[in-house]
Amino acid sequence: MNKLNGRILVMTSVQQEKEAIERGCQDNRVDVVLAGVGPVSAAINTMKALHANTYDLVINAGIAGGFPDRAEVGSLVIAEEIVCADLGAESPEGFLSLDELGFGSSTRIPAESSLVLALSSALADAKLPVHTGPILTLSTVTGTQETADRLAELEPLAAAEAMEGYGVALAAREYNLPVMEIRAISNAVGPRDRGAWKLKEALEALSSASKVMMEVL
Repeated sequence: MNKLNGRILVMTSVQQEKEAIERGCQDNRVDVVLAGVGPVSAAINTMKALHANTYDLVINAGIAGGFPDRAEVGSLVIAEEIVCADLGAESPEGFLSLDELGFGSSTRIPAESSLVLALSSALADAKLPVHTGPILTLSTVTGTQETADRLAELEPLAAAEAMEGYGVALAAREYNLPVMEIRAISNAVGPRDRGAWKLKEALEALSSASKVMMEVL
């Protein structure tokens, strides 16, 4: 594919992620903006950025939890689909998504498939471990095996979970812009164990991915 000629907005939740991305993508076509933590803050701040400037692509990037056997710690995940996994209702039969409730809105936003393919291929060529699949957006990060199992049952193809993707994607959709989500895996989805998180390694992987990203997009 040909490289994009326009500007790219990269939204990330916290300063450490922003700095990691900026180390990798030193390109004047790119603005890296803090989204804050969680889907609501991400949606608001993405809308502000899109109102202030004109962009051709929106990317949510940062670190995330990876589902075991789908995305190992230290690897990269590119979303094929961005899924708001906890927006819906409980029922005696189990969780009902917004789509199932029939309220006219979807909790699933597809990423730009041609860009997903181009970037995943480039990362693989650069010998960086990369996976593609749905990335879940949650307002509450998973901290128990019970929740991890429930999410895996609801979304068996999910590769990672984070907190901002759906908010960023929803704002991009309002502006009819293509969207991507790129995550470096710092920990496994499951019982919360901060001591096992590999933040330094994940941030380094994020920088490496950002450098490759700007060679492709």
